Amino acid sequence: MMTTATAESLLAFWADAGVDAMLLDAPVDRIAAGRIAPPQLQARKAAPAVAPVAARANQPDVSEAIAQASALAAQADSLEALVAAVSAFDGCPLKFEGAASQAVVYRGDPNAALMVIGEGPGQEEDLQGQPFVGRAGQLLDRMLAAAGLTGRVLITNTVFWRPPGNRTPTSAEQAVCAPFVERAIALVKPRMLLLAGGASANSILKKDEGILSLRGRWFEWRSNDGSLEIPALPTLHPAFLLRQPAAKRRAWADLLILTERLDRLDRPA
Repeated sequence: MMTTATAESLLAFWADAGVDAMLLDAPVDRIAAGRIAPPQLQARKAAPAVAPVAARANQPDVSEAIAQASALAAQADSLEALVAAVSAFDGCPLKFEGAASQAVVYRGDPNAALMVIGEGPGQEEDLQGQPFVGRAGQLLDRMLAAAGLTGRVLITNTVFWRPPGNRTPTSAEQAVCAPFVERAIALVKPRMLLLAGGASANSILKKDEGILSLRGRWFEWRSNDGSLEIPALPTLHPAFLLRQPAAKRRAWADLLILTERLDRLDRPA
C-alpha cells in the first residue's frame, strides 16, 4: 500500500515535470455525454461554482506571519544576522512539522555573482544545517564546477525548514519565508539568479507554469520595493535530474547559457 510520504514524493516529481492534468485510458465524448447527462449529474455540475469560495475560506491566513517576517528581515544587516532572524522566526509551520534540526538558510560565497534558489531542505540538509548537501546537492556542485562557477555561488531555498516527507512546500509556506529570501538577495546582490525546480521558479517569479515550460527562459526578478532588478533563469531541479538522467542535457544547456552571460558581464568593457 502506498504511504502518504510516497504519494507526496510522487506528486512532487510530476509537479516538477510540469504535469498539471491526467488523461483517462479511453477517450470520452464530453459533448455527447452532456446531452444525455441524468438530472443528478446536472445537479452536481453546479456544486463546483461554490467550491472555490469554500476552498479560499479554508486557506491559512499568513498575513500576520508575513508582516513579522518582513520586520525581522528588514533589521538584518548581514547574512549572519539574517540567519539569526530566520532561526528566531516561529511563523512558518514547517519549523514545527518537518524540521528535526536547525533552520537551513544558505551556504556559499556571501559576495556571490550567482545565487541558486531551490525549493526546500531535505533530510540531509535538515541534519547538516546547509542547503543542497545530499545527493541532489552533490550533483549540483558537480555541474557548477564543470561550468566554472565554483566559489562564485551562494545557495539557498524558498523555505528554510524541511517539509514533511520531503514534499513540495506550499505557496503559503513560501510566502511566509519570502521576505527572508528577498533580504538575502538584497544583501548578496548577485548578478543573476538560478531557480532550481518548478516550486522555486513559481514562487520567485510569481508564475504558475510548469518547469519544463519555464526552464531555459530569462526573466527579470524585481524586489517588492523596486530597488533591485536581477536576471533570473529557471532550470530543472537536481533531484529531478537524478530521477530522469536523460534531462541532464537540458539542465546543462541552461547552465551554459547562464555562465556565458555571467562571464560576459564580468569581462572588462
